[in-house]
Amino acid sequence: MFDLGEQETLRKNPRIWTLLLAFWAMQAAGCITIKTRREVKKEEIRPQLDSTEDDLVASYNKQVRAVRSLQATVDLVPSTGTTYSGVIEEYHDVPGFILAQRPATVRVIGQAPVVAKNIFDMVADEKEFRIYIPSKNSFLVGPTALIRPSKKPLENLRPQHIVEALFWPELRPNANVLFEQFDFNVSRYYILTLLRQAESGRLQIARKIWYSRTDLQVSRVQLFAAGGKLESDIAYSDWQPVPAAPGTTATDQPSFARDIHIWRPQDDYKLEIKILKLTLNEQITPDKFELTQPPGTDLVRVGDEPSAAQSAAQPRSEE
Repeated sequence: MFDLGEQETLRKNPRIWTLLLAFWAMQAAGCITIKTRREVKKEEIRPQLDSTEDDLVASYNKQVRAVRSLQATVDLVPSTGTTYSGVIEEYHDVPGFILAQRPATVRVIGQAPVVAKNIFDMVADEKEFRIYIPSKNSFLVGPTALIRPSKKPLENLRPQHIVEALFWPELRPNANVLFEQFDFNVSRYYILTLLRQAESGRLQIARKIWYSRTDLQVSRVQLFAAGGKLESDIAYSDWQPVPAAPGTTATDQPSFARDIHIWRPQDDYKLEIKILKLTLNEQITPDKFELTQPPGTDLVRVGDEPSAAQSAAQPRSEE
């Protein structure tokens, strides 16, 4: 273990033996912890703004009321999962257009780069969604309220997932809202947690709204299904003011996030929406949301097939 020179040094200095023995004993007992220190760059340290629950609720509702319709030129970037990769097979990102109008009407068109040929065309309102996929020669129709996932990834495309990210519901005065402060490394947040009452009478989490304390803008919205299951996790960044519409004052000038990341863990996909050009609150005529089935395409009625539980419950015919 030690060479002759080291052994001679230890023989002349018995206190070193004592220290070494103590060190080995502490190491064996797990009493020594090596701590690493993370150096935080000056540019990462930003002043933290303060706010209150009432002010954040008022700010949230002001943003809700400020956005009534939306027309945007976008880049759509699918990242993981099978749903969008089944449609966008050969492109890293897809230029497209989004038209949306409250309360829940949306049209999303994705095009192939350069040739501007439609890859998909999706429309949804409060009752029904319709999707045309030319490469698959398919026209999908289903109820907007359908939440049961299909075994076929293409049938899990839902335009209303995008409208959920664009239009938030208002927080009512009698809403059950919790307020907390959350700190993580150099990031600081305020979180508004909206609760709803389940059929059992218990309270459940409906959504969480994260505010970054560097600018007091919404940085994240999480939507939860019954039982606390995370349905959507939506990140927002690059908030920019939008020019005020004619007849409005500068104080009415809304802001809107230019980069939106949608993660649907239950549907197995992620989609980034980069907004390149944006117009808010201009009238959109009803014909812009019309999408009819092209002749010769295969009609797929999503949700018509029985669920596995329903199939198991049906009696089998005698052979």
